[in-house]
Amino acid sequence: MEPTPATGGPDGRVTGVVLITVDSLRADALGPTAAPTLTELADRAATFERCFAAGNWTPFAFPSILGSAPVFDDSDGVGLGEGPALAEQLSRAGVTTAGFNAANGFLTGHWGYGRGFGRFEPFLDDSKRLAAHPTVKGWAQLATAPFRRAVGRLRGSDRPAVDVSHLRDVEGRAAAFLRSVEGPFFLWVHYMDTHTPYVPAPRHLRAVGTPGVGLLERLRAHLHTGLGRGIDDDTLGALRSLYRGAVHQVDASVGRLLETLEETGLGDSTAVVVTGDHGEEFQDHGHLAHYPKLYDELVRVPLLVDLPGAGARRVEAPVGHAALGPTVCDALDVPTAPFEAGSLLPAVGDGAPLDRAPVTSVAVRGPTVTHQPIPRRLDEGELLVSARDERYTYIRHTDTGRTELYDRADDPGERRDRSGDGTVPQSVVEPLHAATERRARRVGGDGDDRRETPDALDERLAALGYR
Repeated sequence: MEPTPATGGPDGRVTGVVLITVDSLRADALGPTAAPTLTELADRAATFERCFAAGNWTPFAFPSILGSAPVFDDSDGVGLGEGPALAEQLSRAGVTTAGFNAANGFLTGHWGYGRGFGRFEPFLDDSKRLAAHPTVKGWAQLATAPFRRAVGRLRGSDRPAVDVSHLRDVEGRAAAFLRSVEGPFFLWVHYMDTHTPYVPAPRHLRAVGTPGVGLLERLRAHLHTGLGRGIDDDTLGALRSLYRGAVHQVDASVGRLLETLEETGLGDSTAVVVTGDHGEEFQDHGHLAHYPKLYDELVRVPLLVDLPGAGARRVEAPVGHAALGPTVCDALDVPTAPFEAGSLLPAVGDGAPLDRAPVTSVAVRGPTVTHQPIPRRLDEGELLVSARDERYTYIRHTDTGRTELYDRADDPGERRDRSGDGTVPQSVVEPLHAATERRARRVGGDGDDRRETPDALDERLAALGYR
């Protein structure tokens, strides 16, 4: 597809793109209470109502976001594939690149995500200090919350003393980059606050209307969840409240970054893209977090594209994260040739119709949904492939041949399996089935990814719950 000239800037050009990804951000997490900044952004941006992640968790989703091919395209392991990374394509064209990841161990140089970035910081602490682990940091913040609140009141602030999620680290580096950059640029920022454990500062809980989630409620919610015990409605409610507070915490940071864009004079010529890498489950289908399943709570994510001068727009066509790379390149007038998907810019700028082909996603499931360690490779479990169009969800279990089919128009929670009841026409099912077959045939390639994970990185992943 030929690049579409982007609007914006004094001379009509877009000279910068900021890509903001938020870990575990559900499509229904945004709103004026939990995310006022992003709600305001949506009022002037293109909002893609049906954006679907390429997988149920970060290592399966991100090859489609920062790479040029989906996960398992040329090997049986995770990480960026052999094709050009988005940052590499941009760097070769003279674009200054920077990436700041808030310590997600799956988004490090070990997995290829530093490729092409002139500045790259994953904020991993290779020391053995327990404080380097986000779960321990989260518990430390909870345990010391009363003391810190008292000190904060004396100082007139309740800013957390422990930067559990590295939000302030990431925000500071990103702001410094924006203040110093010259010429065309690409900035990627990844937030982790909405990944477990959810430990928002008290002011963000108050902002979403749940000031009553105190220390004991937080400890109880995290304890029961961490031990894998059954949780009651009160505990589930506390977790949801903490999650909403974490969304608000990210939203506030995004607001400060957008203010930096304006302060530096970059706002009028910078496109801003915001999405979640995958969603999060709160017992929608019986579990928490993001175990290997392909239902909407894990796969459907927000996608906002704010192109200066383009105006607000709602896009109903299904889109996948594979379109992000070509969209970023298109905005910066960089060739999109390495990418198979088309750019979203024509839809953003002119409302041009998009290809409505089904969007596929994958998961790999062990003997049970909660089997540990969660499979990362194709040979560690059964491959599940889903395909979605504007209305239907089709899920194929490739080993057993079992299929699931959901009509999201009258069953948005995807609870009534229609695969065997004959109520959905074959003319609808066949394209969805064909899409899952094409995706299943494509996985694995000729590569055998047996890279060993360094001990420090394994510790970090274990701290996030990935044993």
